Amino acid sequence: MHTNQTMSEQDILTDLLAMEKQIISSYNTGITEASCPNLRKTLTNSLVGTQQMQFTIFDNMHKQGWYPTKNAPSQDVTNAQNKYSNVKNQL
Repeated sequence: MHTNQTMSEQDILTDLLAMEKQIISSYNTGITEASCPNLRKTLTNSLVGTQQMQFTIFDNMHKQGWYPTKNAPSQDVTNAQNKYSNVKNQL
């Protein structure tokens, strides 16, 4: 039996967002494991494009109220910046 079910715009965007996140994760793994500079550059360029697409999808969902977020308190942002700056400096 075949049913004709269509996905809502929200369902489609949710699916696309999940796929973009998975692709980003895969690019990150590929970049960290690639020893060829040309391959790393190609993967990095693809990663940036995928991150931009992911943000476009996220932003659209957020504006529609389908992906609610809350703003981080400014002190939390400062603490995170300091934490990761310290980690970077230790490396």
